[in-house]
Amino acid sequence: MYATLTCNPPLGQTTVVPSQKENVKFIVLIESSTEKPWNVALHSNFENQQKWTSVNLEPTQQPTSLLWAKNDTKSGLHRKWFTLDLTGLPDHGGSVSFTITFRAAEDEPWKWANEQFSTSDGHIIYQTARTLKNDVNKFIDGLPETLKIQEERSDTPGTLLWSINSPADAASGKASGFSNNKLGKPTNFSRWFALVRLWSPWLAPRQGKARFNPDKEAIIAAFQREDGSHLVVLAVSGINDVLTTLGHDGNGNIMINSRNDSEQSGSTTLIVAVGHSLETALSASMYHARKLVMEYQAASGEIAKEEEALMKDYKPQWLQNWYDGLSYCTWNGIGQKLTEDKLFKALDSLKKHNVNISNLIIDDNWQSLNHEGGDQFENAMTEFEATRIGFPRGLKAAVSDVREKHPNIKHIAVWHAIFGYWGGIAAKGKIADEYKTITVRKKDGVSGGTMTAIAEEDVGRFYHDFYQFLSSAGVDSVKTDAQFFVDELDDAPDRRELIKAYQDAWSINQLRFFSGKAISCMSQTPQIIFHSQLPSNKPRILLRNSDDFFPEVPASHPWHIFCNAHNAIFNQYLNILPDWDMFQTSHEWASFHAAARCVSGGPIYITDVPGKHDIDLINQMIGSTPRGDTVILRPHTVGKSTSAYHSYDDTVLLKVSTFVGMAHSGVSILGVFNCTQHPITELIGLDQFPGAERGTYIIRSHTSGNVSKPTSAESGDALVHLEVPVVGWEILSAFPLQSFKLERGRHGAAGPAEISVAHLGLLGKMTGAAGIINSDAYVERDSGKLRVWTSLKVLGTYGIYISDLKERSIKDDFMAVIFGRPISSECVKINSQCENILEIDTVRAWEETDQHAGWSNEVAVEVIIR
Repeated sequence: MYATLTCNPPLGQTTVVPSQKENVKFIVLIESSTEKPWNVALHSNFENQQKWTSVNLEPTQQPTSLLWAKNDTKSGLHRKWFTLDLTGLPDHGGSVSFTITFRAAEDEPWKWANEQFSTSDGHIIYQTARTLKNDVNKFIDGLPETLKIQEERSDTPGTLLWSINSPADAASGKASGFSNNKLGKPTNFSRWFALVRLWSPWLAPRQGKARFNPDKEAIIAAFQREDGSHLVVLAVSGINDVLTTLGHDGNGNIMINSRNDSEQSGSTTLIVAVGHSLETALSASMYHARKLVMEYQAASGEIAKEEEALMKDYKPQWLQNWYDGLSYCTWNGIGQKLTEDKLFKALDSLKKHNVNISNLIIDDNWQSLNHEGGDQFENAMTEFEATRIGFPRGLKAAVSDVREKHPNIKHIAVWHAIFGYWGGIAAKGKIADEYKTITVRKKDGVSGGTMTAIAEEDVGRFYHDFYQFLSSAGVDSVKTDAQFFVDELDDAPDRRELIKAYQDAWSINQLRFFSGKAISCMSQTPQIIFHSQLPSNKPRILLRNSDDFFPEVPASHPWHIFCNAHNAIFNQYLNILPDWDMFQTSHEWASFHAAARCVSGGPIYITDVPGKHDIDLINQMIGSTPRGDTVILRPHTVGKSTSAYHSYDDTVLLKVSTFVGMAHSGVSILGVFNCTQHPITELIGLDQFPGAERGTYIIRSHTSGNVSKPTSAESGDALVHLEVPVVGWEILSAFPLQSFKLERGRHGAAGPAEISVAHLGLLGKMTGAAGIINSDAYVERDSGKLRVWTSLKVLGTYGIYISDLKERSIKDDFMAVIFGRPISSECVKINSQCENILEIDTVRAWEETDQHAGWSNEVAVEVIIR
């Protein structure tokens, strides 16, 4: 007999019960191949933390507000629903662990869900309503007296904040000073989350339970406490040449590890924050870190120097095309042996297949090097001009041809490494003849050894001249890679002189010549994060958010999405837009990657092999403006994991949340990904959609188009049944409903008086709600008609949810206009998946009304309902 069990609250996960709530409703679904009188029980330590007891769930009907995310095509499947209200608070005042037991009939033995479905216990944390005690010793045990602890004023309401300093030994000669000091042991926590230095250029998530023991040095750690609060410990770097990370001693104590490149003794800086949610604790720590860094930069004169240069040369530009245009990168698609002919063929292939890109990234292997091929770390840059082998006519001629043949391409970027190339600057060549160079020593490892680099006094002039050359060649943006090389320098004097010098030279000149159109890559190293990416006094740049997309490594694909989603928990506070890297649309994992990029809140790059394109998938990510530009539909907030503490090995779905519009009135979007090797079924509640905590909503599935019944966020009844196979994903959107009362009988109107509507944006797009620029709905005082107005980014199929659409006549009760001109009835119809959705074909309407793009790049659609 085949049987599966799905529970909400879920097994294997932690559910936090808000302090004002004293009721947990359990819903269990059993799906089986045969009809059986199932019994289900909750087994928990609710009554006694040391002794588990059992209580039966009662059979119930299928929840009325349930959304089957996928069309229900299983035949011969029997479903039984069970429910239980767990009321009150646990007598022991702590958290509760639970599992589900079940049996097919009373004469059969009980089975444990944990054993049957390879999952762990569920965990419920009842959040305390008490004010947090302003005593750091309550949250970290064993703080040494040698630490300097200062209570700070938090800019985030309801949080506690401290700064903690420990000694950092001075450098001696070429050797940096290394120090290891104990911080203490976090108290009363059930799970922890950290971002560790996977290796020098990249961050990656780590999670654990009872003991804090990350396998690599971390820059931030968070702890989910049993009272529902969260402790965050942040290691700040880049102040006074000190790099700080977090380690452990094997016994659960956090260790403060530092590297001081200064010849004077210094101190490490930690920021410790506590809040009722992870988000508030993180906000408190990151805001204070930004304040410390900017105060240090102001005191040292760094900000004044930068602002002086920018005031003189920086030319602000509208960056919407750069952020939101579909981009093509040459790296995986064309390969490392790049030539202008291969580039032209790739662009011709995109054009042939109507893939209308806005941005082109000419990646590695266009530069002039002292060696061609071989070990990239042995190759070094000789001059600014492109290699004669691949670009015999020079960079300018190639770029000019691209712009002439492909006018849709608005921006062209080229790749280069922070030191010029992977092997730095060639010891002999035009660059070495023109600029002062030095020999630097790198740490042992992949890139170890020595290389030639531009000296500190000439690095600003080098970047000025290099970017001036690129600009004169028609290049208007850059992808600057291998930025972690500044942290690979091994000698303290080189680190003191070059780490900040290269960052500042690059930052000033990419703004000066490219107005912020830059991609920072391999730069998730602490001194860069805090020195360049955290301050908010410059335009946002695009930042590579994780290690590379590896098309030929199957195991890398789910990890890539998991890693990016968790890195974004931290990176959302940086002055950047996260770049989840390029991907290929004709690939086994293509739609998985595409969905992740759409909910990332960052740019979208494809790197297709010429001729290998999934046009349908591409069209789900993009749309065309009235002017013919192709844009992605990027949500307004950075997409990030909703559950920092669940590890990659947990049998749970990864949920990535993002948002369009304002909280409680906008659209909450949840990307759901199966990063495991097993199919997973979950019941997802509306309470898992951040920003949808109050009001009435409908939830829509992208892949099936199915829509839930309207449900109140306060009721807690809304559930989505989601069955996700291996390599599976879904995008769910929660749309707020607006309710109105129309006056019946006026002007012959006979339709229902009560009506609720929701703006759905563009149907058929993964993040179609992000196609909405502005929207409004109101009842006209004079006519009593409801006017629903929307401004859209792109043309496409626009959808409006109308609560009583089936009771109305499209011919008699509706009128639609585009830019004030009536839309023909052939452009308006009821959606085939949901009888409450009115859809309007704005592409056809645009053509039929003979519209022409004027000054506006928006699509104004209005629906009048009587």
